[in-house]
Amino acid sequence: MQLYNSLSRTKEEFIPHEAGKVSMYTCGPTVYHFAHIGNLRTYIMEDILDRYLRYSGYEVTRVMNITDVGHLTSDADEGEDKMLKGARREKKTVMEIAKFYTDKFFEDAEALNIRRPEVVEPATSCIDEFIRVIEGLLEKDFAYEAGGNIYFDTSKLKQYYVFNNFEEEDLAVGVRDGVEEDSNKRNKADFVLWFTKSKFDDQELKWNSPWGVGYPGWHIECSCISMKHLGGHLDIHCGGIDNAFPHHTNEIAQSEAYLGHKWCNYWFHVLHLNTNSGKMSKSKGEFLTVSLLKEKGFDPMVYRMFCLQSHYRKSLVFSWENMENMKIAYNKLVAKIATLKKDGDVDTAAFEELRAGFVKALDNDLNTSLAVTAIYDVLKAKTNDATKRALLADFDRVLCLDLLKKADELAEQTQEPAPTADDPFIREIEELIVARKEAKKAKNFAEADRIRNYLLEKGVTLVDTREGTTYKIDK
Repeated sequence: MQLYNSLSRTKEEFIPHEAGKVSMYTCGPTVYHFAHIGNLRTYIMEDILDRYLRYSGYEVTRVMNITDVGHLTSDADEGEDKMLKGARREKKTVMEIAKFYTDKFFEDAEALNIRRPEVVEPATSCIDEFIRVIEGLLEKDFAYEAGGNIYFDTSKLKQYYVFNNFEEEDLAVGVRDGVEEDSNKRNKADFVLWFTKSKFDDQELKWNSPWGVGYPGWHIECSCISMKHLGGHLDIHCGGIDNAFPHHTNEIAQSEAYLGHKWCNYWFHVLHLNTNSGKMSKSKGEFLTVSLLKEKGFDPMVYRMFCLQSHYRKSLVFSWENMENMKIAYNKLVAKIATLKKDGDVDTAAFEELRAGFVKALDNDLNTSLAVTAIYDVLKAKTNDATKRALLADFDRVLCLDLLKKADELAEQTQEPAPTADDPFIREIEELIVARKEAKKAKNFAEADRIRNYLLEKGVTLVDTREGTTYKIDK
Protein backbone atom coordinates (compact mmCIF):
# COMPACT_ATOMS: atom_id res chain seq x y z
CA MET A 1 0.00 0.00 0.00
CA GLN A 2 1.32 3.41 -1.03
CA LEU A 3 0.24 6.28 1.23
CA TYR A 4 1.07 9.97 0.86
CA ASN A 5 2.97 11.17 3.92
CA SER A 6 2.46 14.89 4.58
CA LEU A 7 5.69 14.96 6.56
CA SER A 8 7.93 13.72 3.72
CA ARG A 9 5.64 15.13 1.00
CA THR A 10 5.92 11.87 -0.96
CA LYS A 11 4.02 8.64 -1.44
CA GLU A 12 5.60 5.95 0.68
CA GLU A 13 5.05 2.25 1.11
CA PHE A 14 3.09 1.85 4.32
CA ILE A 15 5.09 -0.22 6.81
CA PRO A 16 3.80 -0.20 10.41
CA HIS A 17 6.13 -0.07 13.40
CA GLU A 18 5.00 -3.55 14.44
CA ALA A 19 4.25 -6.14 11.76
CA GLY A 20 0.54 -6.76 11.26
CA LYS A 21 -0.56 -4.06 13.70
CA VAL A 22 -1.42 -0.40 13.13
CA SER A 23 -1.66 2.34 15.73
CA MET A 24 -3.78 5.20 14.43
CA TYR A 25 -4.67 8.53 16.03
CA THR A 26 -7.48 10.80 14.87
CA CYS A 27 -7.91 14.40 15.98
CA GLY A 28 -11.44 14.45 17.34
CA PRO A 29 -14.03 17.24 17.47
CA THR A 30 -14.09 20.28 19.71
CA VAL A 31 -17.57 19.72 21.07
CA TYR A 32 -18.87 23.28 21.36
CA HIS A 33 -21.25 23.07 18.38
CA PHE A 34 -22.53 20.66 15.72
CA ALA A 35 -19.96 19.25 13.31
CA HIS A 36 -20.49 20.70 9.84
CA ILE A 37 -20.20 18.48 6.79
CA GLY A 38 -16.77 19.93 6.00
CA ASN A 39 -15.49 18.50 9.31
CA LEU A 40 -17.25 15.24 8.54
CA ARG A 41 -15.56 14.86 5.15
CA THR A 42 -12.30 14.42 7.06
CA TYR A 43 -13.81 11.77 9.35
CA ILE A 44 -15.30 9.91 6.36
CA MET A 45 -11.90 9.70 4.63
CA GLU A 46 -10.20 8.65 7.87
CA ASP A 47 -12.88 5.99 8.24
CA ILE A 48 -12.09 4.67 4.75
CA LEU A 49 -8.39 4.45 5.69
CA ASP A 50 -9.22 2.66 8.93
CA ARG A 51 -11.56 0.19 7.20
CA TYR A 52 -9.16 -0.49 4.33
CA LEU A 53 -6.31 -1.27 6.71
CA ARG A 54 -8.58 -3.80 8.44
CA TYR A 55 -9.74 -5.13 5.06
CA SER A 56 -6.05 -5.62 4.17
CA GLY A 57 -5.54 -7.79 7.24
CA TYR A 58 -4.06 -5.35 9.75
CA GLU A 59 -5.07 -5.27 13.40
CA VAL A 60 -5.89 -1.58 13.91
CA THR A 61 -6.13 0.27 17.20
CA ARG A 62 -7.58 3.71 16.65
CA VAL A 63 -7.71 6.46 19.26
CA MET A 64 -9.68 9.72 19.09
CA ASN A 65 -9.72 12.62 21.53
CA ILE A 66 -12.72 14.74 22.42
CA THR A 67 -11.66 18.35 22.99
CA ASP A 68 -13.79 19.66 25.84
CA VAL A 69 -11.29 22.22 27.18
CA GLY A 70 -8.32 24.28 25.99
CA HIS A 71 -9.12 24.91 22.31
CA LEU A 72 -9.12 28.67 21.84
CA THR A 73 -10.96 30.50 19.09
CA SER A 74 -7.81 31.28 17.09
CA ASP A 75 -6.36 27.72 17.03
CA ALA A 76 -3.21 29.25 18.58
CA ASP A 77 -3.09 30.82 22.06
CA GLU A 78 -5.42 33.77 21.58
CA GLY A 79 -9.13 34.35 22.04
CA GLU A 80 -11.45 32.59 24.48
CA ASP A 81 -11.97 28.88 24.97
CA LYS A 82 -14.38 27.54 22.32
CA MET A 83 -16.19 25.49 24.98
CA LEU A 84 -16.81 28.59 27.08
CA LYS A 85 -18.05 30.36 23.97
CA GLY A 86 -20.54 27.56 23.36
CA ALA A 87 -21.69 27.55 26.98
CA ARG A 88 -22.34 31.29 26.88
CA ARG A 89 -24.21 30.97 23.59
CA GLU A 90 -26.61 28.39 25.00
CA LYS A 91 -26.61 29.45 28.65
CA LYS A 92 -25.45 26.03 29.82
CA THR A 93 -22.41 24.70 31.66
CA VAL A 94 -19.35 23.65 29.68
CA MET A 95 -19.90 20.00 30.63
CA GLU A 96 -23.54 20.14 29.49
CA ILE A 97 -22.41 21.56 26.16
CA ALA A 98 -19.67 18.90 25.85
CA LYS A 99 -22.06 16.00 26.57
CA PHE A 100 -24.74 17.27 24.16
CA TYR A 101 -22.43 17.92 21.20
CA THR A 102 -20.35 14.77 21.77
CA ASP A 103 -23.55 12.73 21.50
CA LYS A 104 -24.62 14.66 18.40
CA PHE A 105 -21.23 14.12 16.77
CA PHE A 106 -21.47 10.36 17.16
CA GLU A 107 -25.09 10.38 15.95
CA ASP A 108 -23.90 12.11 12.76
CA ALA A 109 -20.97 9.70 12.48
CA GLU A 110 -23.30 6.71 12.77
CA ALA A 111 -25.62 8.16 10.10
CA LEU A 112 -22.60 8.38 7.77
CA ASN A 113 -21.37 4.85 8.62
CA ILE A 114 -18.25 6.19 10.32
CA ARG A 115 -17.18 3.53 12.80
CA ARG A 116 -16.44 4.57 16.36
CA PRO A 117 -12.73 4.27 17.29
CA GLU A 118 -11.68 1.70 19.87
CA VAL A 119 -10.71 4.49 22.27
CA VAL A 120 -12.48 7.83 22.63
CA GLU A 121 -10.93 9.99 25.36
CA PRO A 122 -12.11 13.46 26.49
CA ALA A 123 -9.33 15.88 27.36
CA THR A 124 -10.78 16.57 30.81
CA SER A 125 -10.12 12.96 31.87
CA CYS A 126 -6.34 13.22 31.25
CA ILE A 127 -5.23 16.18 33.38
CA ASP A 128 -2.68 14.08 35.29
CA GLU A 129 -1.09 12.92 32.01
CA PHE A 130 -0.84 16.51 30.75
CA ILE A 131 0.84 17.68 33.94
CA ARG A 132 3.33 14.78 33.91
CA VAL A 133 4.43 15.43 30.31
CA ILE A 134 4.67 19.20 30.87
CA GLU A 135 6.86 18.56 33.94
CA GLY A 136 9.08 16.36 31.75
CA LEU A 137 9.40 19.10 29.12
CA LEU A 138 10.37 21.62 31.84
CA GLU A 139 13.00 19.22 33.19
CA LYS A 140 14.46 18.78 29.69
CA ASP A 141 14.53 22.56 29.21
CA PHE A 142 12.04 22.49 26.32
CA ALA A 143 9.55 24.61 28.26
CA TYR A 144 9.52 27.70 30.46
CA GLU A 145 7.22 29.60 32.79
CA ALA A 146 6.23 33.20 32.05
CA GLY A 147 3.35 35.28 33.31
CA GLY A 148 1.95 32.30 35.16
CA ASN A 149 1.70 30.15 32.01
CA ILE A 150 3.92 27.32 30.76
CA TYR A 151 5.20 27.69 27.19
CA PHE A 152 7.01 25.32 24.84
CA ASP A 153 10.29 26.85 23.65
CA THR A 154 10.45 26.32 19.87
CA SER A 155 13.96 27.84 19.67
CA LYS A 156 15.32 24.61 21.22
CA LEU A 157 14.31 22.59 18.14
CA LYS A 158 16.49 21.91 15.10
CA GLN A 159 13.40 22.31 12.91
CA TYR A 160 9.98 23.58 13.93
CA TYR A 161 8.10 24.17 10.65
CA VAL A 162 7.96 20.55 9.52
CA PHE A 163 4.88 20.89 7.28
CA ASN A 164 6.36 23.60 5.08
CA ASN A 165 4.93 22.50 1.74
CA PHE A 166 1.41 23.77 2.34
CA GLU A 167 -0.08 26.96 0.98
CA GLU A 168 0.32 30.02 3.18
CA GLU A 169 -3.47 30.17 3.61
CA ASP A 170 -3.48 26.64 5.03
CA LEU A 171 -0.66 27.46 7.45
CA ALA A 172 -2.13 30.74 8.62
CA VAL A 173 -3.05 30.91 12.29
CA GLY A 174 -6.60 32.14 12.53
CA VAL A 175 -6.07 35.09 14.86
CA ARG A 176 -9.18 37.27 15.02
CA ASP A 177 -9.14 41.05 14.73
CA GLY A 178 -8.63 42.81 18.03
CA VAL A 179 -6.63 39.97 19.62
CA GLU A 180 -3.44 41.07 21.32
CA GLU A 181 -0.21 39.16 20.86
CA ASP A 182 1.00 37.26 23.94
CA SER A 183 3.94 39.29 25.30
CA ASN A 184 5.00 36.44 27.62
CA LYS A 185 6.39 34.38 24.74
CA ARG A 186 10.14 34.39 24.17
CA ASN A 187 9.60 33.50 20.51
CA LYS A 188 6.62 34.22 18.30
CA ALA A 189 6.15 30.51 17.48
CA ASP A 190 6.16 29.38 21.15
CA PHE A 191 2.88 27.90 22.34
CA VAL A 192 1.11 27.36 25.65
CA LEU A 193 1.22 24.01 27.39
CA TRP A 194 -0.67 25.16 30.51
CA PHE A 195 -2.75 28.27 31.16
CA THR A 196 -3.29 29.67 34.63
CA LYS A 197 -5.91 32.16 35.81
CA SER A 198 -3.46 34.89 34.83
CA LYS A 199 -4.61 34.26 31.26
CA PHE A 200 -8.38 33.86 31.64
CA ASP A 201 -10.06 34.51 34.96
CA ASP A 202 -13.48 33.46 33.68
CA GLN A 203 -12.44 29.98 32.52
CA GLU A 204 -15.03 27.55 33.89
CA LEU A 205 -12.89 24.41 34.02
CA LYS A 206 -9.73 24.64 36.12
CA TRP A 207 -7.45 22.18 37.92
CA ASN A 208 -4.65 22.37 40.45
CA SER A 209 -1.17 22.08 39.01
CA PRO A 210 2.43 22.75 40.14
CA TRP A 211 2.15 26.13 38.38
CA GLY A 212 -1.16 27.26 39.83
CA VAL A 213 -4.84 26.66 39.18
CA GLY A 214 -5.46 26.48 35.46
CA TYR A 215 -6.10 24.26 32.45
CA PRO A 216 -4.18 22.65 29.55
CA GLY A 217 -3.52 24.13 26.14
CA TRP A 218 -5.14 22.45 23.15
CA HIS A 219 -1.98 21.03 21.57
CA ILE A 220 -0.76 19.04 24.58
CA GLU A 221 -3.90 16.91 24.80
CA CYS A 222 -3.47 14.98 21.54
CA SER A 223 0.15 14.09 22.26
CA CYS A 224 -0.68 12.83 25.75
CA ILE A 225 -3.83 10.91 24.81
CA SER A 226 -1.99 9.22 21.94
CA MET A 227 0.98 8.25 24.13
CA LYS A 228 -1.35 7.06 26.92
CA HIS A 229 -3.11 4.53 24.69
CA LEU A 230 -0.69 3.85 21.81
CA GLY A 231 2.74 4.25 23.42
CA GLY A 232 5.73 6.20 22.16
CA HIS A 233 5.57 5.08 18.52
CA LEU A 234 2.58 6.06 16.41
CA ASP A 235 2.02 4.70 12.90
CA ILE A 236 -0.56 7.12 11.44
CA HIS A 237 -1.84 10.49 12.66
CA CYS A 238 -4.93 11.81 10.84
CA GLY A 239 -6.64 15.18 10.62
CA GLY A 240 -7.83 17.98 8.41
CA ILE A 241 -5.32 20.04 6.45
CA ASP A 242 -6.06 23.07 8.65
CA ASN A 243 -4.66 21.15 11.64
CA ALA A 244 -1.23 20.72 10.03
CA PHE A 245 -0.21 24.09 11.44
CA PRO A 246 -0.06 24.94 14.24
CA HIS A 247 -1.73 21.95 15.90
CA HIS A 248 0.10 18.99 14.37
CA THR A 249 3.35 20.94 14.13
CA ASN A 250 3.14 21.56 17.87
CA GLU A 251 2.23 17.96 18.59
CA ILE A 252 5.41 16.79 16.84
CA ALA A 253 7.52 19.37 18.65
CA GLN A 254 6.36 18.51 22.16
CA SER A 255 6.05 14.74 21.64
CA GLU A 256 9.53 14.26 20.18
CA ALA A 257 11.09 16.64 22.72
CA TYR A 258 9.52 14.59 25.50
CA LEU A 259 10.22 11.14 24.03
CA GLY A 260 13.66 11.86 22.56
CA HIS A 261 12.91 10.07 19.27
CA LYS A 262 10.69 10.23 16.18
CA TRP A 263 7.09 9.92 17.27
CA CYS A 264 4.83 9.39 14.25
CA ASN A 265 5.78 7.86 10.89
CA TYR A 266 2.86 8.82 8.62
CA TRP A 267 0.72 11.96 8.55
CA PHE A 268 -2.62 11.73 6.73
CA HIS A 269 -4.25 15.10 5.95
CA VAL A 270 -7.61 15.61 4.26
CA LEU A 271 -8.16 18.79 2.27
CA HIS A 272 -11.03 21.22 2.72
CA LEU A 273 -14.61 20.98 1.64
CA ASN A 274 -15.29 24.32 -0.02
CA THR A 275 -18.37 26.17 -1.10
CA ASN A 276 -18.41 28.52 -4.08
CA SER A 277 -17.37 31.29 -1.67
CA GLY A 278 -14.40 29.42 -0.18
CA LYS A 279 -13.59 27.11 2.76
CA MET A 280 -16.58 25.93 4.77
CA SER A 281 -16.49 26.99 8.41
CA LYS A 282 -18.82 27.67 11.32
CA SER A 283 -17.74 31.31 11.53
CA LYS A 284 -18.82 32.13 7.96
CA GLY A 285 -22.46 31.22 8.46
CA GLU A 286 -22.28 28.38 5.90
CA PHE A 287 -23.27 25.92 8.60
CA LEU A 288 -24.27 22.77 6.77
CA THR A 289 -24.99 19.76 8.98
CA VAL A 290 -26.11 16.16 8.51
CA SER A 291 -29.50 17.15 9.93
CA LEU A 292 -29.86 19.83 7.24
CA LEU A 293 -28.99 17.31 4.52
CA LYS A 294 -31.73 15.02 5.82
CA GLU A 295 -34.23 17.90 5.97
CA LYS A 296 -33.52 18.62 2.31
CA GLY A 297 -34.17 14.99 1.36
CA PHE A 298 -30.63 13.66 1.09
CA ASP A 299 -29.76 10.24 2.45
CA PRO A 300 -26.45 10.56 4.40
CA MET A 301 -25.08 7.84 2.11
CA VAL A 302 -25.43 10.26 -0.81
CA TYR A 303 -23.05 12.65 0.99
CA ARG A 304 -20.66 9.80 1.81
CA MET A 305 -20.58 8.83 -1.88
CA PHE A 306 -20.14 12.49 -2.82
CA CYS A 307 -16.99 12.57 -0.67
CA LEU A 308 -15.66 9.30 -2.09
CA GLN A 309 -15.91 10.55 -5.67
CA SER A 310 -12.97 12.89 -5.00
CA HIS A 311 -9.45 12.11 -3.76
CA TYR A 312 -8.87 13.08 -0.13
CA ARG A 313 -5.89 15.27 -1.12
CA LYS A 314 -8.04 17.41 -3.42
CA SER A 315 -10.35 20.18 -2.27
CA LEU A 316 -13.99 19.33 -2.90
CA VAL A 317 -16.63 21.91 -3.84
CA PHE A 318 -20.03 21.50 -2.26
CA SER A 319 -23.22 22.80 -3.85
CA TRP A 320 -26.83 21.71 -3.71
CA GLU A 321 -26.69 21.07 -7.46
CA ASN A 322 -23.74 18.72 -6.98
CA MET A 323 -25.66 16.93 -4.24
CA GLU A 324 -28.73 16.56 -6.46
CA ASN A 325 -26.57 15.03 -9.18
CA MET A 326 -25.02 12.64 -6.68
CA LYS A 327 -28.47 11.69 -5.35
CA ILE A 328 -29.55 10.75 -8.88
CA ALA A 329 -26.34 8.74 -9.43
CA TYR A 330 -26.70 6.93 -6.09
CA ASN A 331 -30.36 6.06 -6.69
CA LYS A 332 -29.61 4.79 -10.21
CA LEU A 333 -26.83 2.63 -8.81
CA VAL A 334 -29.14 1.18 -6.16
CA ALA A 335 -31.85 0.53 -8.77
CA LYS A 336 -29.37 -1.31 -10.99
CA ILE A 337 -28.16 -3.47 -8.12
CA ALA A 338 -31.78 -4.23 -7.18
CA THR A 339 -32.14 -6.14 -10.47
CA LEU A 340 -29.38 -8.62 -9.57
CA LYS A 341 -30.62 -12.11 -8.73
CA LYS A 342 -29.56 -13.66 -5.45
CA ASP A 343 -29.26 -17.25 -6.62
CA GLY A 344 -26.28 -18.97 -8.23
CA ASP A 345 -22.67 -19.72 -7.36
CA VAL A 346 -19.82 -17.25 -7.16
CA ASP A 347 -17.31 -17.41 -9.99
CA THR A 348 -14.07 -17.37 -7.99
CA ALA A 349 -11.82 -16.43 -10.93
CA ALA A 350 -14.04 -13.50 -11.97
CA PHE A 351 -14.36 -12.42 -8.32
CA GLU A 352 -10.60 -12.23 -7.80
CA GLU A 353 -9.99 -10.47 -11.11
CA LEU A 354 -12.54 -7.72 -10.38
CA ARG A 355 -11.50 -7.44 -6.75
CA ALA A 356 -7.92 -6.79 -7.88
CA GLY A 357 -9.01 -3.54 -9.53
CA PHE A 358 -10.63 -2.36 -6.30
CA VAL A 359 -7.55 -3.22 -4.24
CA LYS A 360 -5.24 -1.56 -6.78
CA ALA A 361 -7.22 1.69 -6.50
CA LEU A 362 -7.06 1.82 -2.70
CA ASP A 363 -3.45 0.68 -2.54
CA ASN A 364 -2.64 3.78 -4.61
CA ASP A 365 -2.92 6.37 -1.85
CA LEU A 366 -6.53 5.49 -1.06
CA ASN A 367 -7.96 6.46 -4.45
CA THR A 368 -11.65 6.23 -3.53
CA SER A 369 -12.74 7.70 -6.86
CA LEU A 370 -11.32 4.68 -8.71
CA ALA A 371 -12.68 2.39 -5.98
CA VAL A 372 -16.19 3.70 -6.74
CA THR A 373 -15.49 3.17 -10.45
CA ALA A 374 -14.74 -0.47 -9.57
CA ILE A 375 -18.40 -0.82 -8.52
CA TYR A 376 -19.53 0.15 -12.01
CA ASP A 377 -16.94 -2.22 -13.50
CA VAL A 378 -18.54 -5.05 -11.54
CA LEU A 379 -22.03 -4.22 -12.81
CA LYS A 380 -20.78 -4.14 -16.42
CA ALA A 381 -18.72 -7.32 -16.11
CA LYS A 382 -19.64 -10.50 -17.99
CA THR A 383 -20.17 -12.64 -14.93
CA ASN A 384 -23.22 -13.90 -13.06
CA ASP A 385 -25.31 -11.95 -10.55
CA ALA A 386 -24.14 -14.01 -7.57
CA THR A 387 -20.54 -12.99 -8.26
CA LYS A 388 -21.54 -9.35 -8.67
CA ARG A 389 -23.44 -9.31 -5.37
CA ALA A 390 -20.51 -11.00 -3.59
CA LEU A 391 -18.12 -8.35 -4.93
CA LEU A 392 -20.40 -5.47 -3.94
CA ALA A 393 -20.68 -6.90 -0.43
CA ASP A 394 -16.90 -7.23 -0.29
CA PHE A 395 -16.29 -3.65 -1.48
CA ASP A 396 -18.80 -2.29 0.99
CA ARG A 397 -16.69 -3.58 3.86
CA VAL A 398 -14.54 -0.53 3.04
CA LEU A 399 -16.80 1.94 1.23
CA CYS A 400 -19.84 1.36 3.49
CA LEU A 401 -22.35 2.89 1.07
CA ASP A 402 -25.15 0.43 2.02
CA LEU A 403 -25.70 -0.35 -1.67
CA LEU A 404 -26.90 -3.95 -1.26
CA LYS A 405 -29.01 -3.07 1.74
CA LYS A 406 -30.78 -0.23 -0.11
CA ALA A 407 -31.08 -2.35 -3.28
CA ASP A 408 -32.72 -5.23 -1.41
CA GLU A 409 -35.14 -2.81 0.23
CA LEU A 410 -36.00 -1.35 -3.17
CA ALA A 411 -36.44 -4.80 -4.72
CA GLU A 412 -38.81 -5.76 -1.93
CA GLN A 413 -40.82 -2.56 -2.38
CA THR A 414 -41.12 -2.98 -6.15
CA GLN A 415 -41.63 -6.73 -6.27
CA GLU A 416 -44.52 -7.48 -8.57
CA PRO A 417 -47.08 -10.00 -7.19
CA ALA A 418 -47.42 -13.01 -9.42
CA PRO A 419 -50.59 -12.48 -11.48
CA THR A 420 -53.13 -15.28 -11.69
CA ALA A 421 -55.65 -15.78 -14.48
CA ASP A 422 -58.57 -16.13 -12.05
CA ASP A 423 -57.79 -12.99 -9.99
CA PRO A 424 -59.92 -10.11 -11.33
CA PHE A 425 -58.17 -7.58 -9.09
CA ILE A 426 -54.76 -8.39 -10.60
CA ARG A 427 -56.25 -8.32 -14.12
CA GLU A 428 -57.76 -4.88 -13.40
CA ILE A 429 -54.41 -3.53 -12.17
CA GLU A 430 -52.59 -4.77 -15.24
CA GLU A 431 -55.27 -3.42 -17.61
CA LEU A 432 -55.11 -0.01 -15.91
CA ILE A 433 -51.29 0.03 -16.12
CA VAL A 434 -51.60 -0.50 -19.88
CA ALA A 435 -54.32 2.17 -20.11
CA ARG A 436 -52.15 4.60 -18.14
CA LYS A 437 -49.20 3.92 -20.44
CA GLU A 438 -51.36 4.69 -23.47
CA ALA A 439 -52.67 7.86 -21.83
CA LYS A 440 -49.13 9.08 -21.15
CA LYS A 441 -48.14 8.26 -24.73
CA ALA A 442 -51.08 10.39 -25.93
CA LYS A 443 -49.96 13.13 -23.48
CA ASN A 444 -53.24 12.78 -21.61
CA PHE A 445 -51.56 13.27 -18.26
CA ALA A 446 -54.81 14.04 -16.47
CA GLU A 447 -56.10 10.54 -17.31
CA ALA A 448 -52.77 8.99 -16.31
CA ASP A 449 -52.95 10.76 -12.94
CA ARG A 450 -56.58 9.68 -12.50
CA ILE A 451 -55.60 6.04 -12.97
CA ARG A 452 -52.70 6.34 -10.51
CA ASN A 453 -54.96 7.99 -7.89
CA TYR A 454 -57.72 5.43 -8.44
CA LEU A 455 -55.29 2.60 -7.81
CA LEU A 456 -53.87 4.38 -4.75
CA GLU A 457 -57.39 4.44 -3.28
CA LYS A 458 -57.51 0.69 -3.90
CA GLY A 459 -54.25 0.26 -1.98
CA VAL A 460 -52.06 -0.16 -5.06
CA THR A 461 -48.89 1.92 -5.48
CA LEU A 462 -47.44 2.20 -8.98
CA VAL A 463 -43.66 2.25 -9.31
CA ASP A 464 -42.23 3.62 -12.56
CA THR A 465 -38.81 2.24 -13.48
CA ARG A 466 -36.65 2.33 -16.60
CA GLU A 467 -37.81 -1.21 -17.39
CA GLY A 468 -41.51 -0.32 -17.07
CA THR A 469 -44.18 0.10 -14.40
CA THR A 470 -44.53 -2.32 -11.52
CA TYR A 471 -46.80 -2.14 -8.51
CA LYS A 472 -47.03 -2.87 -4.83
CA ILE A 473 -50.24 -3.86 -3.06
CA ASP A 474 -50.46 -2.47 0.46
CA LYS A 475 -51.08 -5.19 3.01
